[in-house]
Amino acid sequence: MTRAAGMQSLTDKAKIEAFLRQNPELHIYSLGDLDDFFWPRTTWYGWSKEGALQGLMLVYAGPGVPTVVGIAEQPSVMRERVHEVLPLLPPCFYAHLSPGVEEVFEATHSLASHGPHYKMALRDSARPAVIDGSAAVRLQQQDLNDLLDLYHESYPGNWFDPRMLETGQYFGLRVHSRLVSVAGVHVYSESYRVAAIGNVVTHPAHRNKGYGTLVTARLCQSLLEKVAHIGLNVKADNDAAIACYRKLGFEIVAPYGEFTSAGRLQR
Repeated sequence: MTRAAGMQSLTDKAKIEAFLRQNPELHIYSLGDLDDFFWPRTTWYGWSKEGALQGLMLVYAGPGVPTVVGIAEQPSVMRERVHEVLPLLPPCFYAHLSPGVEEVFEATHSLASHGPHYKMALRDSARPAVIDGSAAVRLQQQDLNDLLDLYHESYPGNWFDPRMLETGQYFGLRVHSRLVSVAGVHVYSESYRVAAIGNVVTHPAHRNKGYGTLVTARLCQSLLEKVAHIGLNVKADNDAAIACYRKLGFEIVAPYGEFTSAGRLQR
């Protein structure tokens, strides 16, 4: 077991899950990462009080730079303890942090902000069903090149792991055989009954036609057959996306920030 002051590395899935289940909508991404599909890429740190887990930090070593997740129901409590894990983190990473937690990171890392974001969760599961998503088709491995072309042209710099096509939870809309709109998942776990929607994009030439809503509705319809909680992350100033998600029954759960660490500060 690795320790940094009162911080401990955790490997007990049941203990981690029990803590995250206290607020599953806030922790959809982390719950999904307990799945065997993601678990080997994860490192978990936590701190306890009188034997009870009080907070968690996750490091996910996916494609590209690692992602650090420091999301807490009480960010002030995390700010008091998060400095303990800083020596264990890689120098360069992408981070999702509850408001104010970044201030601790700034003392030791060169941090660049990508702006305020919201976590949203599907609260009205009846909404997606009223939207006709039948024009959207489930994407398969043979659609990968078309999908990559769409992301390259319309969503450069997005985070997409081709492994996620294996979930069967990517839906696309084609116009004259060309893939022009897609909605998929960043995290999906039938075992933990959670999914996080991501990689939603429509080609610029086909926007404002409702395609994004259509493919996302079809995705939600499929996910609701398998999971209990569906969430997503969205930039706080993306009014069009937020309006689309509200139409589908999503509500804002919590604010957070996204950051990039370019390395440790030289002292």
